[in-house]
Amino acid sequence: MTTDPTSSRAGDGNVPDDSHDEVDGLNLTPREAAAPASPAGRRRNWLPMIVLALVVVAGGVIVTQFLTSAVDYYCNVDEVGVRDGCDEDRRIRLQGTVDEGTVALVANATVFTISFNGATMPVSYDGEPGGIFKECIPVVVHGVIENGTLKGDRVEVKHSDEYVSVNDERVTEAEVAGCPEASTA
Repeated sequence: MTTDPTSSRAGDGNVPDDSHDEVDGLNLTPREAAAPASPAGRRRNWLPMIVLALVVVAGGVIVTQFLTSAVDYYCNVDEVGVRDGCDEDRRIRLQGTVDEGTVALVANATVFTISFNGATMPVSYDGEPGGIFKECIPVVVHGVIENGTLKGDRVEVKHSDEYVSVNDERVTEAEVAGCPEASTA
C-alpha cells in the first residue's frame, strides 16, 4: 500500500489541503446559491380568477332572480294591498268565490269577478277555464294584477278531499260569502 504524502490521517498532525474536496473524482466544493426569481419574472395569471369571479357573480344573480320570481303568494281577495306579498306588482294566486251573474266570454277571454270577505276583484282569463268552473264556487286564479284587474293564466276550480278536510272552514266561508243561496241548495 502506498502512502500519499499530502493525505492526512487522524492524529498525525498533518493539516489537510482544502483546495480540492474531491472524493472518488467528484467535486464536493459548495456552490453559490442561485438568486431567487424576481417577482416581476413570476407573473400571476389573473384572467382565470377574473372569469371565475364573473361566473360566481352571474350565478348568484340568476339564482336570486329565479327564487324571487318563482314564488307565487297565495292570497285571498281581501288581502290584496294589505298583506305582505299580496301586492299588485307581483305574481299571485288569488282565492275567492266566483260572483253570481258575472261570468262572460269577451273576445276569447273569460271575464268574471271573485269575492272574499266583502272585497271583490275583476278577473280576465285568456280562454275558457274548463273543468267544473261555474258561478258561486271557490276558485284560485294565478296571475298578475294590472290596472285593478287580475290577468289570470291559470284557474284552479277542483280541490282534492284532503284540501277540504284540512281547510274546510275556508271553503265553507268562501262559498257562503259568494252566493249564500247556492250554499243551502
